Amino acid sequence: MSLPHAILTALLERPSSGLELTRRFDRSIGYFWSATHQQIYRELGRLEKDGLIRAVPQPPSRGRRKEYEVLPAGRAALTGWIAHDQDPKPIRDPLLLRLRAAAAVGSGAELGGELRRHLDLHLRQLAEYREIEERDFTAPQGGAERRIQHLVLQAGIGLETFWVEWLRAAAEVLPAPEDGPDGTDGTDGD
Repeated sequence: MSLPHAILTALLERPSSGLELTRRFDRSIGYFWSATHQQIYRELGRLEKDGLIRAVPQPPSRGRRKEYEVLPAGRAALTGWIAHDQDPKPIRDPLLLRLRAAAAVGSGAELGGELRRHLDLHLRQLAEYREIEERDFTAPQGGAERRIQHLVLQAGIGLETFWVEWLRAAAEVLPAPEDGPDGTDGTDGD
């Protein structure tokens, strides 16, 4: 349900061609609402068919590039969606389920490498978010739109910080690969 709203938001921020929109998703909106290029193009077609966006007439060129803008009906649909109540979504992370399964079977050492890999991914994402913040938000904030954009980025920074801390704590709890399920190395101490 939210992909059309993400696209409407991006097009309200700046009318774009499909290619420009997919690049913007890769650089910004995609950090918190991901979509493939194919999904974006398919949704652009639906939004245009539903009368929520239109292709802006372009000067003749060799390519058939379409630039889209939001129509009043699209703005109204987005405004209605913003005002609609929506409960938080529960976390559905396979790593959490795998860790719970490891506890159930009395193991977990197998997940040590995976936890380190996830930690590395979250550290990289956190560094990227902080780089964006340093680049784009060190100057005094402008209007409400700019402050809201910074709040969204701060949410990403907070989530990545949480995952980094949690993954480090989880790595400390898991037994090393040579340890047994009870955390001992399996020898009788002789």
